[in-house]
Amino acid sequence: MNTLTEAPDGIVLAGGAPAGAKLDRLNPVIGTEITGLDLTRLDAAGEEWLRALLAERMVLVVRDQRLDREAHKAIARLFGTGELHVHALSAARGAADPAVYPVRTNAQSKTTAGEGWHTDVSCDPAPIAASLLYMHEMPEGGGGDTYYSSMAECYARLSAPVQALARSLRATHDGAFPYRTIYGIEPAAGTHYNKTVHPLVIRHPVTGRPTLWINRGFTTRIEGLGHLENRALMEMFFQHIETTLTAQCRVRWETNTLVIWDNIATQHHAVWDYFPNSRYGERVSVIGPEIEGL
Repeated sequence: MNTLTEAPDGIVLAGGAPAGAKLDRLNPVIGTEITGLDLTRLDAAGEEWLRALLAERMVLVVRDQRLDREAHKAIARLFGTGELHVHALSAARGAADPAVYPVRTNAQSKTTAGEGWHTDVSCDPAPIAASLLYMHEMPEGGGGDTYYSSMAECYARLSAPVQALARSLRATHDGAFPYRTIYGIEPAAGTHYNKTVHPLVIRHPVTGRPTLWINRGFTTRIEGLGHLENRALMEMFFQHIETTLTAQCRVRWETNTLVIWDNIATQHHAVWDYFPNSRYGERVSVIGPEIEGL
C-alpha cells in the first residue's frame, strides 16, 4: 500500500513504492533511480506515489521503460496542469509531434541542447512544471551525462542577508536569449519567444519551498540595477548555483531510460563529451501554474 505523509516543510513524502520497484538515492538531497517499475501500468495510487516522489526528490531516473510517443505523453500528463508544452523550436528541429521535442546531437552538430546550467523556458509566465526525457540512442563508449541541482537547496545555502536581498529582487527571463546568443539560431519568421519578469525567489507551487529562480540560460538582467551591479550580482548567483556541489546529482543515461525532473525546483546541465558520436532522446514537458514570489 502507498502511504503519503507530510514533512514539516510541507513536502508530501512518498511512502511504499509499487510492488517490485527498487529505489536508490543518487544524492542525499536530490535524485532517485528506480528499477523494476513499468510506468505504463501504474494505477491511481501508483500515479499519486510518483507525483509525491517527484516533489520530494526532484529528479527520477526510471530504467528499462518501453515507451511509444503516446505513452510518453500520457505519463507527462500526470504532472503540472496536464497541458503539454510546445517548444518554440519544435518545428525547426523537425519534430513529428509538436509536443515531442527531439534532442539530437551527432558529428554534424555545432552545439548540443542543454549545454550550460539552465531551467527550461523559465521565460514563460507559467513555466514547465516537469520535463520527461526518454533516451533512444546513447553514444558508443559512454558519456552524455546530465547534472541536476536543487534550487531550494541552493537558496537555503545562501547567507541570511543574501537571502533577504534575493527575495527583494525581480529579473527578466528572455526566451530568445539562449538561441540567438548561445546557439546562434535565428527563429523563423513568426516565431514567438516569451519574455517575463519573475521574482528572484519563488514559492514552489507544489511543496511551498523557497526556490531560486535565476539561471544563466535565460535570465538577462535584474530589475532596477545599473550595468555593473547587474553583471556582478547575476554572476554571484550563477557561480553559487554552479559550485554548490552538495545540491547536485549526476544522471548516467542508458537507452530506454526515462528521466523525469521537476523543472521549477531544479536546473540542469547536459555534458557534451562524446563527439563525434551520437545521442538521441525525445522530451515531453508539461506546463505548470504561474509562479509567485514569497
